[in-house]
Amino acid sequence: MKATLRPPWLTIVICLFLAALTWLVFGQTLRHDFINYDDPRYVYENTKITSGVSLSGIAWAFTHIHSMNWHPLTTISHMLDCQVYGLKPGGHHFTNVLLHIVAAILLFLALQEMTGTFWNSAFVAAVFAIHPLRVESVAWIAERKDVLSGVFFMLTLLAYVHYVRLPSIGRYLVVVFALACGLMSKPMLVTLPFVLLLLDHWPLDRIRGRFWKRVAEKIPLLALSAVSSIGTLVAQKGAVGWTEELPILERINNAIISYVLYIWQMVWPANLAVFYPHPENRLLPWEIISSLLLLVCGTAIPIALRKQRPYLITGWLWYLGMLVPVIGLVQVGWQGRADRYTYLPQIGLYIAITWTVADLTALWRRQRTILSTAAILTIGVLTWRAWAQTWYWRDSEILFKHALAVTTNNDVAENNLGIVYLRQGNVDEAISLLQAAVDLRPDNSPAHENLAKALLQKGKVADALIHYQKLLELQPDNIEVHNIVGTALIQQRRIREGVEEWEKVLAIQPDNGNAMSNLAWVFATSPDDSLRDGTKAIQLASEALRISGNRIPILFRTLAAAYAESGRFSEAIQTAQQGIKLANSQGNSELAAELNGNIALYQEQRPLRDVSLTYGHSPPHSE
Repeated sequence: MKATLRPPWLTIVICLFLAALTWLVFGQTLRHDFINYDDPRYVYENTKITSGVSLSGIAWAFTHIHSMNWHPLTTISHMLDCQVYGLKPGGHHFTNVLLHIVAAILLFLALQEMTGTFWNSAFVAAVFAIHPLRVESVAWIAERKDVLSGVFFMLTLLAYVHYVRLPSIGRYLVVVFALACGLMSKPMLVTLPFVLLLLDHWPLDRIRGRFWKRVAEKIPLLALSAVSSIGTLVAQKGAVGWTEELPILERINNAIISYVLYIWQMVWPANLAVFYPHPENRLLPWEIISSLLLLVCGTAIPIALRKQRPYLITGWLWYLGMLVPVIGLVQVGWQGRADRYTYLPQIGLYIAITWTVADLTALWRRQRTILSTAAILTIGVLTWRAWAQTWYWRDSEILFKHALAVTTNNDVAENNLGIVYLRQGNVDEAISLLQAAVDLRPDNSPAHENLAKALLQKGKVADALIHYQKLLELQPDNIEVHNIVGTALIQQRRIREGVEEWEKVLAIQPDNGNAMSNLAWVFATSPDDSLRDGTKAIQLASEALRISGNRIPILFRTLAAAYAESGRFSEAIQTAQQGIKLANSQGNSELAAELNGNIALYQEQRPLRDVSLTYGHSPPHSE
């Protein structure tokens, strides 16, 4: 390590420059909306998150899986945003931008501390801050885990440099703590101990003749990574596109191609998209072989030059190693690759290239002028491209239209754009896009679900049922879909089949009030004598009412009908009167009037027979 003699004020200037540059690119996100891809489950449709920060919420974050991941610090950061900003997306975006600024500044400080090289460190940090491949990590609220883990990654590097300068148990524990926080932000940091070992080679120069000692020094850190890896595998076991669904050869081939494509995107960041479909078996042999040869050569050169140019092997293996958890050998999801996966790995390439160029031009007469000009041009072009790429993240419609324009066979983009149109009321266009998504990938569960919803809106119940039933083949324990299918079957006058669907719900979730109330209604009011069962109806309706906290007036109607079916007319009248009172208090005069009509029947000792079941109208439910 070489000590820099630069004045402190210059360091402050560079830090301010990095902050301003990053804000120039990403400040626009404060005017952007949420995205309908992952943002719902990560933030605005997750009541655990929207409730804000609380002791119970923090406990939940540490003891539960959130969106197929265990990353409690990321979860708590989303809670804190909801506490401070509510569901105003600009505030959530601001936090992402702020964290990325901090990460860029810390990277500059860490590199400067490790290498003693000021301008090289500043350039690497600037490229990291504004490269277009960073857009997905910063402009996507759901990718909070990237920028938060990035901050702890840089803090771990700084803590490690301080430990190396003056080893002590206290300083080592700071390294362990920083890594633990990073792993609790995003498990991808499991490779960080490996990065520290590379830094021992260069620039820290502590590995010669002491390799195994340095490895032993990393054992506590490796243990943390091992625990995090196991936890991640368990958390993601149920994810769509799990490893066993994709042959190992296809995963290996895609990994080889992805390593090279990420390098190409680093050099030429064009046609970037929120989702790149997995090529599966569509890769050509020449693409795989040529990519493999490039990787072999790219590895051989740094190994051959490891003594003359040690930064090459550190930077190259940093890149290769950090991508291992997300390169697709263990496949989670149907993406082939993702811009966000390069957030930390490509720092290694920036280091290798920057130090190589500086060394190769060291003897040039006007090196400083030439390199300064090249650096300014590079940063300027990257800033422009990153700003333009960030613009596409304004809202879901623009984002997924762009994805469809720059990719092919993109069922995820078709699906999410279809959802946008469905919410806009453009049902025909939504059906077209969602059908295209299903045609591209018959196992696309979200597309089947949204297509079925769109078809229901068009009154095409039979067609909707086809897609719901396909969805149940893919997700047999999907309670919501079982409930919807039950209602749709009733509308098709397939009452017994509808009952079977609701019974499946209760087999999966015995306290599901929706299924209880629907079954109670059928058992109490069906015109089919063989289906009616007053005792069961009373039991189910009473339990559904209890679960609701006696706050849903239509459940009083169901319970009253159940009492009437059992001949308990006085209780039916009393229950219906309670429903009338609650309905009126909630401004539901239509239900109150209907209950009054029911009471007239009960006063005549007549049970309620719901002719709507004959004509296919939906029964009442608790949600």
